[in-house]
Amino acid sequence: MSTTPERRTAVPPVLAVDIGGTKTTAAVVVETDGRPEPVVRLTTPTPAADGAPAVLAAALRLARLAAEEGTGLLGAAPVAAGFGTAGVVDARGRRIVAATSALPGWAGTDLAAAAERELRLPATVLNDVQAFLAGECAAGAARRTEVAVGVMAGTGIGGAVAVGGRLLRGAHGAAGHLGHLPVPGAEGIACPCGATGHVEALAAGPAMTAEARHLLPDHHLPDLHAVAALAKAGDQVARFVLRSGGHALGTALAGVVAAVDPDVVVLGGGAAASGPWYEAGLRAALVAHTLPLLAGVRVVRSALDADAVLIGAAAEARRLGRPGTGDPGPPDTGGRPAVDGRRTSTTPSRDTGGQRTTEPSESAGTP
Repeated sequence: MSTTPERRTAVPPVLAVDIGGTKTTAAVVVETDGRPEPVVRLTTPTPAADGAPAVLAAALRLARLAAEEGTGLLGAAPVAAGFGTAGVVDARGRRIVAATSALPGWAGTDLAAAAERELRLPATVLNDVQAFLAGECAAGAARRTEVAVGVMAGTGIGGAVAVGGRLLRGAHGAAGHLGHLPVPGAEGIACPCGATGHVEALAAGPAMTAEARHLLPDHHLPDLHAVAALAKAGDQVARFVLRSGGHALGTALAGVVAAVDPDVVVLGGGAAASGPWYEAGLRAALVAHTLPLLAGVRVVRSALDADAVLIGAAAEARRLGRPGTGDPGPPDTGGRPAVDGRRTSTTPSRDTGGQRTTEPSESAGTP
């Protein structure tokens, strides 16, 4: 966790925050030998049931604590902040424009403006799957690729596209949102977005768990972990459920692959980690539904795992710097001093419930 003086570099630290439906993580990210590394990591429960204002306040409080601890540890304050969050973020990287019931009332939150007021740092905001792919492009499985697709499969299905290492956000910030592509077999099945027929209704963790319960009524299957455990124990029905879910995702993904012709598809999330059957179904669908030229597209697992969203949010925060310097311009501080080298706390305050953690990042990829 600690960073010694010998590991410090001339690259200034940045703040990264991952806001999920059940937990929020904040970290200070530095570059060591040219590689990004979180050196301070704090977590707190996300008070989703208390509404968007409570979620925002908890995230910013945790971010400030992480910034203060990082400043004391490194002797340098973060120069920018990046946020990865559930929901659709506008193309400017500022405001949440759509969100599911996992974060009630989150849509409409101007997260970047609130962060700049509270933290006195320039801030940018990404959808969590966009942040996942940005991290893989910066330091993971999609590094040095021309076109990359990121897929997170867990509680929901999320996607993102990057070209030349830069995210393709789209006109409304929703580029790559492949969980809401229609697929055969999902007709009439409700999606959390309010529509029907989307791949998320077949390929996400809750959908596969529900299908397994239907087909295996004599088994106690509270979640996808239980379904995966049953599959690993040799149950052919559980394996069929996972393979079918992966096949549905691969069918939707085939259209994305045909559209952007990626060098690599990077998989993350709890459903994707449920065993080889899910990925086997996905690969079979790609072969069946894409041009032969594209059917062999490289499909790999995340190289960064729990750190991907944080590293991606940090990478995007660094892009806020002045052209040619990487040094962010001064934010609107409203007359208040910026976070400096004074250290008011080296551990999370009691009212945040924060604690150091190495738990996996929570996002669309959580089962």
